[in-house]
Amino acid sequence: MNQPPSTDLQVICLCAEWCGTCRDYRTLFAQVAQEHAGAAFAWVDVEDHSELADDFDVETFPTLLVASGQGLHFLGPMLPHAQTLSRLLTALPAASPAPAEVAALLRAVREDPASFTLQPPVARD
Repeated sequence: MNQPPSTDLQVICLCAEWCGTCRDYRTLFAQVAQEHAGAAFAWVDVEDHSELADDFDVETFPTLLVASGQGLHFLGPMLPHAQTLSRLLTALPAASPAPAEVAALLRAVREDPASFTLQPPVARD
């Protein structure tokens, strides 16, 4: 059952700076963030934040985590298209209880949002 977007919605992209797909997706992810101003968006580099991200065993990029006070709505790989993420956010799957590693990541992002902000992609030579 789809649920209306929550006002405490957190949308987290688990990526890696070395991943070209992630670098390309960052701009699209930022565009979606502007369109969904009621949600908090965060960018988690799985290598820079390995203490938080290792438990997710991310193998496919980008991997998205969408959660709210209701629980975990989505955790998994996603096609790197802005429209795909926008559709997910407008028709959220029902929430399930958040596992401990999800709760830990959400807490870290809430407590130190500056460490997980969307930065412009690093220019490559």
